[in-house]
Amino acid sequence: MVLFGNITRRGLFRASTAGAAASVAIGVLAGCRHSKDDASDPVVVDEGSSTNILGEESTYKEVDLTLKESGTWSLPVGTILRQGEGTWLPALAAGASASPVVKACAFSTASGNLADVVTTLVMGNEPNISVYDVRCSDQVFAWIEMDMLKRSWKLYAQRFADGAVSGTVSTLWEGGSDWDPPLFAVHGDAVIWQVMPAISGTKTRESSFCYLWHLGDSDAQAVVESPGRFAMPPAVSGNTITLAPRVRADKGVFYGITAYKLSDDLATVVDQLVLPQSVRPFRAVRMGNRFAFSIEANYSSGGLLGQMGTYIGTADGPFVTLVREPSAQVAGRKDLFIVKSRASYFVIDTDKETYSILSATNRCVDYGEYPASEGICSDFVTFATVKDGTTGYPSAVTVRSFAL
Repeated sequence: MVLFGNITRRGLFRASTAGAAASVAIGVLAGCRHSKDDASDPVVVDEGSSTNILGEESTYKEVDLTLKESGTWSLPVGTILRQGEGTWLPALAAGASASPVVKACAFSTASGNLADVVTTLVMGNEPNISVYDVRCSDQVFAWIEMDMLKRSWKLYAQRFADGAVSGTVSTLWEGGSDWDPPLFAVHGDAVIWQVMPAISGTKTRESSFCYLWHLGDSDAQAVVESPGRFAMPPAVSGNTITLAPRVRADKGVFYGITAYKLSDDLATVVDQLVLPQSVRPFRAVRMGNRFAFSIEANYSSGGLLGQMGTYIGTADGPFVTLVREPSAQVAGRKDLFIVKSRASYFVIDTDKETYSILSATNRCVDYGEYPASEGICSDFVTFATVKDGTTGYPSAVTVRSFAL
């Protein structure tokens, strides 16, 4: 990892790249927008502050599913879709050869086309170098390349349109085994990423930082500091992005689910919900004027929000609760929230106080479907590995879209 001098904790970064003709390194401006610990008090409530939609006294009723499938496509086995905000969704797919073993692609929900986007790896064509993760909007494509032997990685970004990249590759960050590959998101012409020390290594006491960069800029901006690791990936939804930095560090281990405004580059905090001490969120996203967040374990303290499940609400409550082990992000629109539960989904309408079940596609493998949508969306997209009806072996990846 390239660290910074004593002037600022994160300033004046210049990455070294192999092959300067292939990419340009991005600097980082000095300072950080949100570096002070000014978090609100933790939210500790009892079960009386929530409505468990599956509880015996719940006012929620099960109804027939009203979502209609608007599109379905078949992709090669091994394809994994990532969440995106435009007509193109980022995807990982199996390479045609051992180098790279994984390739960066984009899937069009308009045409059903799976396009190869990054055809030549910037870090080199050795068998141990591969694409690690991808994100995109309809303007920018961002990806991580990793040396699987050395555990070194680089985050890149490039202009993107109509399924293809163009222009200069920008090197946004690089790191070694002491630093986790970034959790990142793309919104419009911006890339937002989190740099965190690995759980084990020589940098475990370092703070984590979230950075923001716009296409065409020569510098990125440090926007959020966490005195410890962020709890979850950044989640874009509408005009907000939700992060979960460590807060109240002088008082214990607290995570603040925090929504920032995207239109002013995260300068404005829209809302915050600080979880009880030691309780870690699995996923969280801002939808309308509420958070949809999940806890993946049962804690010995913390009241209601220290229990496993998915919650919809704000720091002021009340909450709508689904007591199921979470496994993916929440998506939906207005008062409709779609929550993955094992192989299928609960479709929850908090206005009508109803829920229905969206079943997984036929012959999918045991872990079912996963969403390729997050937060506010007009179309809910899923993908699932499916088995051949004759052999019982995985044969394809089925993608489905539902208009909301």
